[in-house]
Amino acid sequence: MASFNKLKNVLMLAFDWILYSAGVAGQCRVTVTQPRFQQADSSMNSVSLSCTFSTSACSSSPPEVLWFRFLTNTHQDLCTPECTDHQKYKVHSSPKNISLEIKDLTVEDSAVYICGIAFSDSESPLSKQTGDGTVLTVTEKQQSNGKLISMIIISSLLFLYSSAVLTAFMVYKVGSKSHAFKDPLNKKINSGRKVFQAIAQELQKQRYAQHCQQPDDLEDDTVYQNR
Repeated sequence: MASFNKLKNVLMLAFDWILYSAGVAGQCRVTVTQPRFQQADSSMNSVSLSCTFSTSACSSSPPEVLWFRFLTNTHQDLCTPECTDHQKYKVHSSPKNISLEIKDLTVEDSAVYICGIAFSDSESPLSKQTGDGTVLTVTEKQQSNGKLISMIIISSLLFLYSSAVLTAFMVYKVGSKSHAFKDPLNKKINSGRKVFQAIAQELQKQRYAQHCQQPDDLEDDTVYQNR
């Protein structure tokens, strides 16, 4: 941050040098505002950096517009006011807004961009001001939506296929264990049924034998009484 503040002081001196031939003194006051951060993707091909300003007691003549780029421990003059690279940089002006268009975006365009506004017909120190700078971050080109959707579909299909295979395997294992458990159980049940049937048959035989003996006893008692 300290090096950035030093850079701003250097830029103000540059303003004074560029506008040394300023005209009549006055109480002109300029306020410059820039967005602190801006992000762009290199696939956008171009980006526009905004710079708004307000004035007080300044002349109605158009101000001088200057753009600088702050890199590590140094700065570059982009448009002061003519742009050094007309293919790369272009300034768009409106009454209270000055924007810098950067074309052919690459990751190397990531830097701090500083906007300056100056009224050359005023000697007031407040008639030449810079913004706090916009930190531009340019990222690599992202994959197209079509490729991204294809990757999502393929991943989903692989997940469904894996889930189906795992489910089939679990069903097979559970079925095998259930079948192995049922066989000895069925054998025990069948054996128990046979024992129960044998007991029931034996009891039925005993009851039948008792029933067959009962009339003979009654007949003997009757004959004894008559006698």
